[in-house]
Parts: sequence; structure tokens; C-alpha cells
Amino acid sequence: MPTSATITENRTWFFILGILLIILGAVAIAFPFLTTIATKIFIGWLFLIGGIVQIFHAFSTKGWSEFFLNLLMGVLYLIAGAWLAFFPLTGIITLTIFLAAMFAIQGVLEIAMGLRMRPHDGWGWMLFAGIVALAVGIMIVMNLPTSAAWAIGLLVGINLVMTGSAYLFLPMAASRAQLAA
Repeated sequence: MPTSATITENRTWFFILGILLIILGAVAIAFPFLTTIATKIFIGWLFLIGGIVQIFHAFSTKGWSEFFLNLLMGVLYLIAGAWLAFFPLTGIITLTIFLAAMFAIQGVLEIAMGLRMRPHDGWGWMLFAGIVALAVGIMIVMNLPTSAAWAIGLLVGINLVMTGSAYLFLPMAASRAQLAA
């Protein structure tokens, strides 16, 4: 099935995703410091849960020759998760560097996606979202350490708004293309 037909057929889901991402992005932009803290706590809980599962796995496989290393990894995840989740004002710079890398990688992937969608109408929106995500990653790194207090929340918001806009405009472009055909 051609890309424009798939997008047109699923236009409601594209609109819902786009609008939801834009709303979440606006909230993140309005409250950048709170978004920074919430992001850090969320990642902490992911590590905590991963650590608990890793430790459980280690004790479930006691006979395995790598039991001790498996257990040690679980404890490492548990400690890192607790630190991120329960001490939300520490480690923001490290998290900011991690987020910058994530934005840069997302930007490269969205640029590639936009170029692969070409010449489909709307490919430029995905390309633009990728360029913005890449620029956001670079901007975070260039303004460290002062950017750490506000960057995560603000830039997560901008990224969500841009990606949401790309998903919102794709079905509009597909509809125009089908009307023109």
C-alpha cells in the first residue's frame, strides 16, 4: 500500500497522535523545571524496576555461572534508579547530557525518515522536525552546565510540539495529494 494511502486511511490516528504530542509539549514548555524533575524521576523508576527484575532474575538462576555479575548489575540498576528517583535535584547535568544525545539521535532518525518518505507530500515536515531535534541536542550541549535547570523540560516540550506538528501535517498533505490526483 502506498504511503499516502496508508496515512489517509489512518488519518484519525495521525491527528490524535499529533494533537496529543502538541498538548504534552505545551505543558512541558509551560513548566520546564517541573518537567525536568518529572523526567528524572520517571527514568529513576524505570531503572528501579529494571534493577528489581534483574535481581529477581539473578536469584532465579543461581546455578548460572554468571550469577554474581547478574546480581551486581541488578544492584547497580537499583542504586542508580533510587538515586534518580529519590534525589530529584541531583544528577540533572548527567541526565541533560543523556537527553542531548537522545535528541541528536532522534533528529538523525527523523531526518532519515523524512528523506525516505520523499517525494510524498509532507515529507518536509518530518525532515524539519528532525532538523529541530538535532539542533536541540546540539543546543543543550553547548549551554552546559547552566542549561541543565531548564533545558530538559523546555526542550522536551519543543521536541514534542515539533514531532506532534509533523504527525498532524502528514495526513493533511496526504489528503491534498489525493485531491490533486
